[in-house]
Amino acid sequence: MAELTDVTYNEDSIRSLDWREHIRLRPGMYIGKLGDGSSPDDGIYILVKEVIDNSIDEHMMGHGRTIEVKISDHKVVVRDYGRGIPLGKVIDCVSKINTGGKYDSRAFQKSVGLNGVGTKAVNALSSSFRIQSVRDGKTKVAEFERGELVKDEPLQESNQRNGTTTVFVPDDTIFKNYHFIPEFLENQIWNYVYLNAGLTIHFNGQKYLSENGLKDLLSRKIAEETMRYPIIHLKGDDIEVALTHGNDYGEEYYSFVNGQYTTQGGTHLAAFREAVVKTVKEFYAKEKKDFDGTDIRASIVGAVAIRVQEPVFESQTKTKLGSINMSHDGQSVRNFVVDFLKKHLDNFLHQNKDVAEALRKRIEQSERERKDMAGIKKLANQRAKKANLHNKKLRDCRFHFGESKELEKEALTTLFITEGDSASGSITKSRNVELEAVFSLRGKPLNCFGLKKKVVYENEEFNLLQHALNIEEGLEGLRYNRVVVATDADVDGMHIRLLLMTFFLQFFPDLVKNGHLYILETPLFRVRNKKETIYCYNEQEKQNAMRKLGKNPEITRFKGLGEISPEEFGKFIGDNIRLEPVIMGKTEQNIQKVLSYFMGKNTPERQQFIIENLKIEKDIVEEVYA
Repeated sequence: MAELTDVTYNEDSIRSLDWREHIRLRPGMYIGKLGDGSSPDDGIYILVKEVIDNSIDEHMMGHGRTIEVKISDHKVVVRDYGRGIPLGKVIDCVSKINTGGKYDSRAFQKSVGLNGVGTKAVNALSSSFRIQSVRDGKTKVAEFERGELVKDEPLQESNQRNGTTTVFVPDDTIFKNYHFIPEFLENQIWNYVYLNAGLTIHFNGQKYLSENGLKDLLSRKIAEETMRYPIIHLKGDDIEVALTHGNDYGEEYYSFVNGQYTTQGGTHLAAFREAVVKTVKEFYAKEKKDFDGTDIRASIVGAVAIRVQEPVFESQTKTKLGSINMSHDGQSVRNFVVDFLKKHLDNFLHQNKDVAEALRKRIEQSERERKDMAGIKKLANQRAKKANLHNKKLRDCRFHFGESKELEKEALTTLFITEGDSASGSITKSRNVELEAVFSLRGKPLNCFGLKKKVVYENEEFNLLQHALNIEEGLEGLRYNRVVVATDADVDGMHIRLLLMTFFLQFFPDLVKNGHLYILETPLFRVRNKKETIYCYNEQEKQNAMRKLGKNPEITRFKGLGEISPEEFGKFIGDNIRLEPVIMGKTEQNIQKVLSYFMGKNTPERQQFIIENLKIEKDIVEEVYA
């Protein structure tokens, strides 16, 4: 205690940060986690969103029907054709905190955000930032570097159309080794056009627009042949919903507030799930049917979008709608959503008997499957509960997803699924015990393609894995934000990856669709001399490293994860971790078709593909040196 009293604490200890310093020192407060672009909620995508949101708000107010977006590896350009920022306030709007047009509710009704922070955060976190406004024949341009004004051009005459152009490059000292993944950007763009009728976005030369809103969203997310009935699409004042049932296990939802994709749901999504169960249950009660809520929601694919004034989100990134004082024109958001569905969904089912009949059959199928699993499920859960007391397969971490209000910490909660004891040993010794857990497989897991879900309970390893993740009843209890498959980069390792991906896609597709499943990339080679060590992830990187280090460097080929020492492994799963997200693209909408092709019996189509694409070592070497 004596040592503590020696610390000097006086007026000089108190420090005030300006807006730019505070954003750069605590970026997580403004954009959530940083990341390298391998997750759809990484900071670089939040920066893009914050800029486009301003253009969307202009469109919602009736100004500008087109937005142009160009994104290369590191540079982002957004041009809208709205009113343009008032020329005398261009610099203030992007560099003075709590400055913006959205505080004037007469100018912006039901906008995406009201915090006046978005573009300031983009400015502060960009190595270069340029803003240009064109308004009534005049233009104003300002340029910044990491939030510092470096160029303030005087007003000039202009013959361009009114609007705002924003150009920025995320700061690579903050977003280390970042890269934009096209699929994530494309999903962002699609969401904007689904939610804004009449809006066209030109993204990297492609044209995006939607005529049917959330109905188009579900059509893109679920293949028509897997729908149990045509999409139910309902619209009202400030609310739109769409839903259908498919054949996949789990529940799949997309929720939006004022055009913002609330990836973590919130009040409106909870109300939507409640309202669907309540309305459907009451509808079939007239037929003397008493369905369970879990059977009604099983295999559902739904979307809900609402617009409210001054929404309260649980963080600046606006991924979850809060529940405190939330209302829509004086009515609570919950009651607003429930009352809408109670009236309009009930009317729809009465008016469309064929849809009501198909829905009833889907619910009854889920009911049969649930009862069929009841016995084995009870026994398996009892075994899992005993195993959890001394679960040698799981080396858990201290913090879990959903247990902390710190977005950066929550985002980094990770479960590594490893192959064998040697690999799990290296990761276990080098991991961050606060945030990273390890689940060890004893060998190749079962190929579960085409099997019923009860195999998850009958197979001890699958059952323990589902309990480790806590996803038996859905994603609400998910304990880790990132589920990372960590296998050797050889034929057996690739096979294990496929078997695990089959398991998740077959029984927990929502885990994959919500962006939680990744593949760990580990180096294949270590190239070093006495001064420098370079880790290489492919043959091309190895050749580059050899040229850089000069004559006769030492080259080590890592054949398996167990060969990498814990000290070295720590370098690959820390700040420099390379993760490859498992992304459900448009071509993979019908999960069963994809799994049948890769994991079904040896089909002629797969044989032919292998024959046509087989490469011998000579071809690979020629490609590397080409």
